[in-house]
Amino acid sequence: MTTTAKHRKPSSPIRRALSMSALNTVVGRLGTFLTGIVLARLLTPADFGVYAVAFVALIALLSLNELGVSLAVVRWPGDPERILPTVTTISFVASALLYVACFFAAPSFTHALGAESATGVVRVLCLSMVVGGLTAPVAQLVNREFRQGVRLVVDLANLVVTTAVTVSLAATGHGAWSLAIGQLLGNVAMAVALFALTRRWPRPGFDPRQARELLAFGLPLAGSSLLVVAMLNIDYVVTGRLLGPVALGFYLQAFNLASWPVNVFSVVVRRVSLAAFARVQENPDERESVLARMATLLAVPTLPVCALLGLLALPVVTTLYGTKWSESAAVLQFLVILGLVRVAAELGYDFLVALGKPRATLWLQGGWLVALAVALPVGASLGGIQGVGLAHAAVAVLLVLPAFVLAVRGTGVRVAGLWRAVCRPVLGCLVLTAVVLTVRLLTPAGFVQLLIAGSLGALAYLAVVWPLRHELKAAR
Repeated sequence: MTTTAKHRKPSSPIRRALSMSALNTVVGRLGTFLTGIVLARLLTPADFGVYAVAFVALIALLSLNELGVSLAVVRWPGDPERILPTVTTISFVASALLYVACFFAAPSFTHALGAESATGVVRVLCLSMVVGGLTAPVAQLVNREFRQGVRLVVDLANLVVTTAVTVSLAATGHGAWSLAIGQLLGNVAMAVALFALTRRWPRPGFDPRQARELLAFGLPLAGSSLLVVAMLNIDYVVTGRLLGPVALGFYLQAFNLASWPVNVFSVVVRRVSLAAFARVQENPDERESVLARMATLLAVPTLPVCALLGLLALPVVTTLYGTKWSESAAVLQFLVILGLVRVAAELGYDFLVALGKPRATLWLQGGWLVALAVALPVGASLGGIQGVGLAHAAVAVLLVLPAFVLAVRGTGVRVAGLWRAVCRPVLGCLVLTAVVLTVRLLTPAGFVQLLIAGSLGALAYLAVVWPLRHELKAAR
């Protein structure tokens, strides 16, 4: 062994996991992004509206399908193999019962949203929930062990099958059904790949004492997750009910674009953040340090992407999806603010859960939902889909972000330390905004404006945050 090899520092599990998670997310989101462009040109806003109704039902059920017990696999202080059979049983039985309820409730649900044609799509898409109930325990074990290489292969299997099926069906005129069937078959492929690579096929069992402990931990998280789902999908319900499926299709496309920072940057970090916070939960100084590093890691890419999407909403939408989707741009400029707050809130959520405070997250999400239930119908009535986006963003900034900051502060974390972690990216974002607004004044909306403003804004931002490159390496 050479001297260099002797003294080379091994990479930490968290750093390796973050790298693999980042690769997974970049590949997966790039594939989803390209697929989305193709589908936007094959399908109509009405097709996306019907799918959105089904997707709301699926996401709501997924928040409850394993009653929150699978997260205990990550946080369990002992050998997780002891609880895996009980977790598997609870997860699968709960998801199967929920699907039965979904099947019979689908007509009433779609009628309430003014999209009766979505009933069959709801029933097909929600079968994915049963697949998720089987895979959740093993997937969380993979997260606990930082085996993001396995997640990479599994998610690629999902992406390839989903894309191939969805695009093929959409091209042959199957409308919203193509999205539902592709999603279901992709989830099945993901499940098979996960079980085969880990060699852990579902193995049910049941220990009553463990079940009581798991449910005591999981039910508050499931309740909190349901509130998150309600909070993030109540805008779909309000839009579909008050404005119709076509408006919902435009809104869905804008929401998908605004969710890119969440789906890319937040997903990368969240796959390891809960386990990372759990490792240092007994050390106040260390957990504050880990939280600050994670905040920096998220702020550096999230802030400029949100700013560019919001400031250049019209050229972004028309360049990617075509002029028939231009109505989505009006709401996108507000939804990117929501996306930014969601990234911060999800980091705070994981931190609170790791410290054993799931009930605090329940109250936070409950307040978020109540505020939206009041604000969104008013926004829809006064300003259509643009009013819905503005109301959602206002609640996020004025209520949700301060509430999460106060909750995290209540654990002993100093807000000043968090501000130091994000102040330079915030300053860089202000410089970027000034540059982009200047270009907007001098050029017409379109691809050229998008290219010039995006490039100059990104370079200006990079000049401000460049000194953070060493801290970012340390954070990984």
